[in-house]
Amino acid sequence: MPGYIIKTPRLGLRNWQPSDLEPFAEMNSDEAVMEYFPKTLSKEESLDLYNRLKEHFEKHGYTYFAAETISDKKFIGFIGLAYQTYEAHFTPCVDIGWRLRREAWGKGYATEGAKACLDFGFNKIKLEEIYSVTPLPNLKSVNVMKKIGMKKVGEFGHPNIEEGHPLKVCNLFRISKQ
Repeated sequence: MPGYIIKTPRLGLRNWQPSDLEPFAEMNSDEAVMEYFPKTLSKEESLDLYNRLKEHFEKHGYTYFAAETISDKKFIGFIGLAYQTYEAHFTPCVDIGWRLRREAWGKGYATEGAKACLDFGFNKIKLEEIYSVTPLPNLKSVNVMKKIGMKKVGEFGHPNIEEGHPLKVCNLFRISKQ
């Protein structure tokens, strides 16, 4: 097992490694993958995010983990948890999130990995609640949030997205330790 922090029947979630950078940058430059983000990312922006995710892991012991399929060790994106401090009525908080390469869509990977991350968050790092955020039009992520037991608790204008942008208003979902 190559350093998996979380393992499901089909997925291994682990800290980031240099071999992830190229497929990560490809994923972040895919307009379909980044449809519900303000923009695609350049290679330099992906490298910066990669470094921030690794630093987050070193500081907190969790991150948006690199996700790979166990059967073939193929990088498919990320699924995990991140401490958020942007200015909002519910922050600071821990957020659960995912971003998958297009070829990994429609296979249930986001739901499978997110359920395992909730278990990790509540039982390993002893969180009391976990949030998730997505722009209003992102119904695929809303569907995953519902499948993993999260409940919508409101909407808010994301402070890191400019006024008037079509993705400014986001859904806010939450789940508490049961």
